[in-house]
Amino acid sequence: MADEIDLHGLTALQAREALRQFLAEAVQRGLGCVRVVHGKGLRSGPRGPVLKHAVNTWLRKVDAVLAFVSAPRRDGGTGAVYVLLAR
Repeated sequence: MADEIDLHGLTALQAREALRQFLAEAVQRGLGCVRVVHGKGLRSGPRGPVLKHAVNTWLRKVDAVLAFVSAPRRDGGTGAVYVLLAR
């Protein structure tokens, strides 16, 4: 894994912009795979995991994203995703 971003503590608006910039830079740098840590939403209350759901939606709309999957437990499990990028 060459790079990652941690979106913990950001609002959805902040997280969206940070993720957009991060992915653009990752593509420009020629990275093939990155990790996005969104958290599990344990403190989100009845709304559920806000960033987790938002990241899932956002990644589906980025042309450079070929695929993404929850990280293994040792790398954040359901609180993070590996993202495969087009080169």
